Amino acid sequence: MLAGLKARTMELARGPQAEWALFGVSFAESSFFPLPPDIMLGPMAAAAPEKWLRYAITCTVASVLGGLAGYAIGYFLFETVGQAIIGFFGYAGRELELRAFYDRWGAWFIFLKGLTPIPYKLVTIVSGAMAFSLPMFILASTVTRGLRFLAVAWVFHKFGPAIAPVIEKRMGLFLLAVAVVLVGVVLALKFIPH
Repeated sequence: MLAGLKARTMELARGPQAEWALFGVSFAESSFFPLPPDIMLGPMAAAAPEKWLRYAITCTVASVLGGLAGYAIGYFLFETVGQAIIGFFGYAGRELELRAFYDRWGAWFIFLKGLTPIPYKLVTIVSGAMAFSLPMFILASTVTRGLRFLAVAWVFHKFGPAIAPVIEKRMGLFLLAVAVVLVGVVLALKFIPH
């Protein structure tokens, strides 16, 4: 099922309405869609390198808006729709674990999970279910999703379509490296005297 969906999504990236499709996939992925927009963003940035930044911004805006939809699902519909989505992605029965992690790490949970290949929709739904601070949720989502999409688009812009097989095989490692750099920068800013 996912292979067919992935093929159709990739086909949209080559179509005349590719940017709108990218927006739609980015929005939907933040609340329920199973595939990340990276599979469209990378090839689109490689095919039109002059638009890489625009595509990254499109992804970020749509993802944050979709994240607000996921937040609303968690806030208003967690017992019905939210739990069904979490269960579909293999996290059924782990709500208490997610909540405990959230209680301990708060906004860092959003920052780190937004960069990793762990489904971001889980973050958005759990954020809403826990009534996490909406301004902090928006800020953390904008930063983390923006960094992720900027990194993906820039790499494809810089290295072209030849990098696709490398990134696809090692997407988790690539995004983990971005997360480590982000945490390093934050720690450096906090502990280095100004």
